[in-house]
Amino acid sequence: QVQLVESGGGLVQAGGSLRLSCAASRSIFSFNAMAWYRQAPGKQRELVARISTHGSTDYSDSAKGRFTISRDSAKNTVYLQMNSLKPEDTAVYYCNGYAEMAYWGQGTQVTVSS
Repeated sequence: QVQLVESGGGLVQAGGSLRLSCAASRSIFSFNAMAWYRQAPGKQRELVARISTHGSTDYSDSAKGRFTISRDSAKNTVYLQMNSLKPEDTAVYYCNGYAEMAYWGQGTQVTVSS
């Protein structure tokens, strides 16, 4: 059973920073890609950032320049560093790993106050 466990969410003021972590129960290189998604109330889940096995990254337009996805293979962990947070970044953030199927974490709440 593959598990992805997120941590690091919380309440922060606008302009602040948070770092989310996603710990995988198996090697992150066993996934074709790992990603962070988010879902705000009443909205669809959307891709925030993705990192491939080869290390290439891509970001949503809203995340570019403010968020950075990275990984630590020794810890089987993927991170999302979020800077210059805005109230519209408020959402539940989910870790995703795609291999033979898509795996999801339970989500971590990020709330940005104005």
